[in-house]
Amino acid sequence: MKLDLSNLRGDLTGGITAGIVALPLALALGVASGLGPMAGLYGAIAVGFFAALFGGTPSQISGPTGPMVVVLAGLFASLSGNAELIFTAVVLAGLLQVAFGFLGVGQYIRLVPYPVISGFMSGIGAIIIILQIGRLLGHEPPGGTIGALSYLPTALADINFATLILGVGTLVIAYKWPPALGKFVPGALAALIIGTLVSFAFTNIPVLGNIPTGLPSLHLPVYEQSQFFIVIEAAFILAVLGAIDSLLTSLVADNMTRTRHDSNKELIGQGIGNTVAGLIGGIAGAGATMRTVVNIRSGGKQRLSGMVHALVLLAVVLGLSPLAANIPHAVLAGILVKVGLDIIDWSYLKRAHNGPRWDFALMLLVLGLTVFVDLITAVGVGVVLAALAYVRQIAQIQIEDLKKIPEILNDPEENALLKQTKGKVSIFSFGGPLSFGAAADVGHHVREKVKPGSQVLIMDFTRVPSVDVSAAMAVETVATDAKSSGRKLLICGANDEIKAVLTGINAAQADVESFDNLLSALEHAVVIIGEQEKASSKKLASKAVSNNPPAK
Repeated sequence: MKLDLSNLRGDLTGGITAGIVALPLALALGVASGLGPMAGLYGAIAVGFFAALFGGTPSQISGPTGPMVVVLAGLFASLSGNAELIFTAVVLAGLLQVAFGFLGVGQYIRLVPYPVISGFMSGIGAIIIILQIGRLLGHEPPGGTIGALSYLPTALADINFATLILGVGTLVIAYKWPPALGKFVPGALAALIIGTLVSFAFTNIPVLGNIPTGLPSLHLPVYEQSQFFIVIEAAFILAVLGAIDSLLTSLVADNMTRTRHDSNKELIGQGIGNTVAGLIGGIAGAGATMRTVVNIRSGGKQRLSGMVHALVLLAVVLGLSPLAANIPHAVLAGILVKVGLDIIDWSYLKRAHNGPRWDFALMLLVLGLTVFVDLITAVGVGVVLAALAYVRQIAQIQIEDLKKIPEILNDPEENALLKQTKGKVSIFSFGGPLSFGAAADVGHHVREKVKPGSQVLIMDFTRVPSVDVSAAMAVETVATDAKSSGRKLLICGANDEIKAVLTGINAAQADVESFDNLLSALEHAVVIIGEQEKASSKKLASKAVSNNPPAK
């Protein structure tokens, strides 16, 4: 693959800066996953390099992210720390993402509603913070959100104030690091260095300890029948979550660079990166928003920047690992708390009270499910509820449109014909695709709104591009009701697709006539009413004769 070197200086600067920013985050997220700091670095190197090389967002920086680590930490607890099975799940997640890319799934992932995305991202941020509170207090809480919350009273009863000071101090430095100095040393890296140096003044501070140096070893996928479904489920969650996380970051990159990413190519790149990460003992990753923003602001625009970022981390692995052994857990916890706080969607939370209450309620529901149940349930429930709410909203619009029986039509010819019917025609017009959401109420509202004395009902499908089976069955119900009440049902404006659906399930019954447009339907309605009036006149005349027989 040919690299674009037109922005060589900017890509080198952006890649080096992003690599320095990624270092403390990779270490911290590796520890948070349960697999150790080197797993975080290996994951950052593999995903960062190959996602940049093969992905569809040139300026994006990929690596371990909070959402992915939350899943990995849960898997670590479920598998009792079996690293080989966890790396197998990472490999499978990568292969699934490659499959997603080839199947064109990227365009559908972007359809997840914003309140759902906001809810689970904020939930992930909350989980990261909850899992770090115990470490800030000098303890190693049990795995899982519930376990960490349950352990909190124990930790509060025995606080290690040295670790608390270190962790909070690290958090403050990361937030308050002067922007002027940030151009040379990023805030997260400054917090890591200062926090580690200050820790030498304390005793009994838990640190990372010995970290292996050199190139990683190969971890081939393993199979264990008793844990098979746990691994498969985790792989699917990692694949979907990583895809969503990456494509959201791609949208951010698009906005900053005024470009357009290739969703499916990006998924293929992320999948290759995660597959390699699992094979070399690294944790899963995705597009990282903060690192991508740093890269772009530092001049990075092309895929070379992401590859340089990974090579910077590789240099650290090969030569500086012994220095990382002295990094305290509390310092990494402080950095991770900042990561969690940054993930929470504060901008939406501040404005949510001004928007639709249902969307805010959905966001809170997804947030709660994310924290206390699991991510896939949260997203699944959120998407289903959002879809049902949307269907209900559209159905209400369609039904309201249906209730409006016109007294005057826009077309002069149609309007003249409508006047000739003398109020004996009821026209029901539909707007937009007629789906199952509105179908349940169509028959009821037609019965309710039909004009007294109407002899002909006209259902106008001119503005309807498609119908589903539920809507077709509703038409059949209207036809049956019209027949039983002695009225004639006419359908007009239906395209070939709608006619095929109506005919396919026998909704277009023999006594329902179809016309190409409303004008033709009204012309036929005038004829029907005229025939009925003639028949009625003859009947009345015949009745009069029978009541008054001629004198003999």
